Amino acid sequence: MKKIIFDIVLCAILCMACTPHPQNVKHSDAMPEIYPDYIGVTIPANIAPMNFNAADEEVERMDVIVKGSKGGEIHANGKWAAFDLDEWRELTRKNVGGEIRFKVCMLKNGQWTEYQTFVMYVSSCPLDDYGITYRRIPPGYEVGGNIGIYQRDLHSFKETAILKESAVPGQCMNCHTANRTDPKQFYLHLRGSHGGTVIQQNGQRRWLETKTSETIGATAHGCWHPDGRYIAFSLSPVAQAFYVGTERLIEPFDLKSDMLMLDVKTNELIRTPLLETEDYETFPNFSADGKKIFFCSAKYYKVPASVDSIRYSICTIDFDTNTGTWGTQIDTLLNAQEAGKSFTFPRASYDGKWLMYCQTDFGMFPVDHHEGDLWLMDLQTGHTRCLHEVNSDDAESYHSWSSNSHWFVFTSRRGDGMYTQLYLSCIDENGKVGKPFLLPQKNPRKYYMEMFDAYNCPDFTKTKVDFNIREIRQEVFSDKRIQVKIQ
Repeated sequence: MKKIIFDIVLCAILCMACTPHPQNVKHSDAMPEIYPDYIGVTIPANIAPMNFNAADEEVERMDVIVKGSKGGEIHANGKWAAFDLDEWRELTRKNVGGEIRFKVCMLKNGQWTEYQTFVMYVSSCPLDDYGITYRRIPPGYEVGGNIGIYQRDLHSFKETAILKESAVPGQCMNCHTANRTDPKQFYLHLRGSHGGTVIQQNGQRRWLETKTSETIGATAHGCWHPDGRYIAFSLSPVAQAFYVGTERLIEPFDLKSDMLMLDVKTNELIRTPLLETEDYETFPNFSADGKKIFFCSAKYYKVPASVDSIRYSICTIDFDTNTGTWGTQIDTLLNAQEAGKSFTFPRASYDGKWLMYCQTDFGMFPVDHHEGDLWLMDLQTGHTRCLHEVNSDDAESYHSWSSNSHWFVFTSRRGDGMYTQLYLSCIDENGKVGKPFLLPQKNPRKYYMEMFDAYNCPDFTKTKVDFNIREIRQEVFSDKRIQVKIQ
């Protein structure tokens, strides 16, 4: 009998100690330490729930109450803060232009602790795009692996594959781009024995062979003209150098690099001698009105011996879509030789206000440079500044704009210094930029700690990309590619 009573009392004590709801709470003046760091971020309404874990893995349970400055309240209680999708959407919609406040309690070693309230700001700038596309690269991609192009619904946690290597074995897929975020016009490159460039417009696909006997290689980095008839491409055979005994690991570089225009109506390449020189020309990007192309240009150096001497300027050249002809003059916006820095990956906002780019000490691929930072140029005034609000101590790169130009996505190695992850940030009419946030996941720690893929080439998409993978596979291995011609 005594043993039974003892067992009952012990069980009651253990139940009290492990109660799922806060009791005998200790108050702390500190902010809660959470993963990811979502404290003070600016988010859009309708973004997927901003679930988070305790940074301390010994925390046994969390209790979180969220209240909106304009009304509404939701509650989460569990191993991590996981919010109901419909409740979260309603709360964020109700608090557009306001803020939502988080009161967090954590249970550790049987003791509940309540921390100082933190806020997230709900932007008045909407994010109506369906989601983002990106490439995921697993470890060992140099010798194979299931590389894939994926898309993610930003308003939920749903991720789907657009195309994976398992569907087209032996082929590597890289650059993929919608026209100003509209996937009705979409291209994607495949590399390998059955490689080519697929152009998809309004559900109709064509496979092109873009390498010719008169050009230095197949098309690579590109950008659609707003009207959908032209794509500006670089031709960039790329090699890699591997470092030994330094903090740097790898340095991709162009062996050669030219630029030309693809007329997708006639399957012809439009050339200009101004962009087929000994110098390197790469990363074309159309201005918002489609009348100008931003691109990167660097003086030729012998590689790989002098790869750390290559620095890219950002330049512009006109293009007349009415006549399909290039301009006759190249202008320099940012001079690498004068600055002693390399400026790459220019991306013009679709509203015509901004040009975002990367700055590194040298080279063309900022994703492999710890010092790589994002910078922003006001295209009306020419004023440029470092985006301290979003940069970290590690590499930032691969930025792209949302369709309304009020949000941008970029990759960063700030998480662990090795794998690139996706971050989003807001920018208002005056160029004020909000604290970025890591792409939300249902269980962030589990997802990111168990995910060993690196992300690159993210881009927004207005609607879901519609690719028939079975048909794509048949088309790839049929080798029925259209040979482009020189105009």
